[in-house]
Amino acid sequence: MNLKNEPQPPSLGLIFEKGKYSMPNENRTWIMYGVAWEDPECLHTVDDAIAYISEVGFLPLFKNDIPSFSLEERTVPEYWWCGDPKVDPWEWREIIASRGEIAYGKFFDKKAGFISKEWLPYFVNYRRDGYDFDALWEDGKASMRQKKIMDLFAEEHIDEEIFSNEMKKNAGFGKGGEKGFDGVMTNLQMLTYLCVRDFRQRRNKKGEAYGWPVAVYCTPEHLWGYEYVTSAYKEAPKESAKRIIDHVMEIYPIATSNQIKKVLSM
Repeated sequence: MNLKNEPQPPSLGLIFEKGKYSMPNENRTWIMYGVAWEDPECLHTVDDAIAYISEVGFLPLFKNDIPSFSLEERTVPEYWWCGDPKVDPWEWREIIASRGEIAYGKFFDKKAGFISKEWLPYFVNYRRDGYDFDALWEDGKASMRQKKIMDLFAEEHIDEEIFSNEMKKNAGFGKGGEKGFDGVMTNLQMLTYLCVRDFRQRRNKKGEAYGWPVAVYCTPEHLWGYEYVTSAYKEAPKESAKRIIDHVMEIYPIATSNQIKKVLSM
């Protein structure tokens, strides 16, 4: 790929250090990490990213406690937020979510990332502790705020795909209603009951698209079916957790046990 033919990113004060890029923001407190375009570890396209995520099984979006265990650290920092889906990893996350081949959501220490179809059942079994949401509620392990959101995806609405702003309104959050919508949504994603299905523009009464793309949510069961998503329920949740930890240790041998447990919220 000829970089000269690609749109140039805005000036962001890039610094090159020891083969890695770092990107501070305006107040010098936020640093973005990544690799050079020529680095063998660099992912150049969204298809490269999908192939890599499928190979490793799961991957956080941004840098975390485990070195190189993120999409950020395997892409060129200067292309983030450039707006060109050919090279912008921020745009890639929207494309990946929309394809429905990989689950995207806040799955890692309450931060965004990806889980492949192959590995999702093990995350579901461990994170849910073998509970479907209805059973979780019946056993008193779910909050009313969680239930109000999950009621929007009840069995008769299992195929629903709902805009985040509509979820907030329909579940009774906002002015004069329940508080903490974002936190509840994060927890439901961490528990693997919800994931991001797409990012779409809203439409007015005339059917015309407007504004920035908004996150659209669904259940993993909507993507891949109940039988598949819950297929690891047959093993103990601790076994699924061990399977996930062992896999990380295999592909990222420099990761410590504490790092793995923090990033994977175990």
